[in-house]
Amino acid sequence: MTASDHPQAIDRSRQLFLSRSTLLTSGMLIVGMVGVLVLNALPAASPLHVSSATVALLGKYFTYMLLALAVDLIWGYLGILSLGHGAFFALGGYAMGLYLNAQTSPLPGWQAVMSWFPVAALAIVLAPGLLALVFGWLAFRSRVTGVYFSIITQALTFALMLVFNRNEMGMGGSTGLTRFYELLGFRLASEGMTVALFIASGVAVLLAFWLCRAIVVSRLGRVSMATRDAEARVRFIGYRVDHVKLALFVVSAMIAGIAGALYVPQVGIINPSTFAPLFSIEIVVWVALGGRATLYGALLGALVVNYLKTVLTGAMPDAWLFILGGLFVLVTMALPQGIAGLLARRRGRQEASA
Repeated sequence: MTASDHPQAIDRSRQLFLSRSTLLTSGMLIVGMVGVLVLNALPAASPLHVSSATVALLGKYFTYMLLALAVDLIWGYLGILSLGHGAFFALGGYAMGLYLNAQTSPLPGWQAVMSWFPVAALAIVLAPGLLALVFGWLAFRSRVTGVYFSIITQALTFALMLVFNRNEMGMGGSTGLTRFYELLGFRLASEGMTVALFIASGVAVLLAFWLCRAIVVSRLGRVSMATRDAEARVRFIGYRVDHVKLALFVVSAMIAGIAGALYVPQVGIINPSTFAPLFSIEIVVWVALGGRATLYGALLGALVVNYLKTVLTGAMPDAWLFILGGLFVLVTMALPQGIAGLLARRRGRQEASA
């Protein structure tokens, strides 16, 4: 690339970043957040009032959307199917859980440093990031790809689930961490904190969406997609494919860790079941249903599946896993590009007929 080509490449990336889908998704997120806040501020007697319980539920959905973004970044644009991203989510959650526990009683040993929020904030991103760095370096350096990579990521999260189940870890054993009462000096049970966590989760989704979009339209993103489609050719022309994979894998893990940290104060508990392989597989279903390699599809899939889960686990709790499996089969056979692909085809037909 010559010096004259560089400004053109920057302009092209800027145009791609400010695409219709980016602006529309950002606008819908912002309007949705503001709308919920306005409706929550209405008197409780109003038929349009949104209760604090609903705000808390929507805040939890935002954390799932953030997690889906993390998976779509590496699966959709790099072709790496991770079945262990629940581990990074859980590590961020445990880091936040330790900080919240420290607000009510002193923590023993090394855990005492987690009583300071700056240390906890660093742990939220560094714990999953360092795990992804070490694990990814070993895997990508050995050129572990495809189904083999998926299997070892699932083995990783299962091993961590067994480790965190042990009381010797000091993480609450099978019960996990709970009894959270304060965050930054404010009561978690207050309506103001519920709204604040909702806003924080929504802003985190918006910022992560912009970050992922910026990566995707950059040179790194183009090399990632080339690696996804023809890894041998990318290696042949001189790119360090293992470095590209590692960079996106670490960023993805850090986003998942932040999602876990925002999830914990809103649900009030974190335990080893979050490491369960089934949860990581469920995340993949969200992304597949919404549409891989679209980012906004991952957000949509996470929202749709978790809304269905909320409704159906109350009405038909024993049937939920069968329904989830059926959704995955349906998407695989009938909607290989997910809901986002269906919307894109519909928009294309409308433009063709216009």
